[in-house]
Amino acid sequence: MKTKTAIISILLIVISFTGFAQDNDVGEANKMIQEFKDKDPGINKFFSSSVGYAVFPGIGKGGLGIGGAGGKGTVYKGGAAVADAKMSQVTIGFQAGGQKYAEVIFFEDAETYNDFVSGNFEFAAQVSAVALTAGVSADAAYENGLLVMTMAIGGLMYEASVGGQKFKVTPY
Repeated sequence: MKTKTAIISILLIVISFTGFAQDNDVGEANKMIQEFKDKDPGINKFFSSSVGYAVFPGIGKGGLGIGGAGGKGTVYKGGAAVADAKMSQVTIGFQAGGQKYAEVIFFEDAETYNDFVSGNFEFAAQVSAVALTAGVSADAAYENGLLVMTMAIGGLMYEASVGGQKFKVTPY
């Protein structure tokens, strides 16, 4: 009984942390694109050369042993907003706390972009993100057609966990 209560409590904590993910709004996504560019102007090359990209202005993440994350975003192709996207993630492992961050996923080629927008898409375990700092984009490179950049917004989270992000895309 204590185990069941503990699991329910943890899930409620996770839901409360992921609840601060923003509703999707193209204006918010555009503001976040500008924040990424302001933080590291070198990232412009990815915005201009990628087939498309997905921008998640506010992903909420929380956990205590079992964790979760969620957020809404906007998918762009050729610089124009073309779809809404939702991200969800469940993690298991050493983790405690909560945080909010922004994420941009760049698609190097049409095949990777089409895989993402075709329906349900999930990152493979080996996909990793680059934390955005000034100048980091100079050494950033695509892996399997993807480049993921994140920028911390707030909170504190200690984590060494296993889990993948899953995406659902709804075209306009």
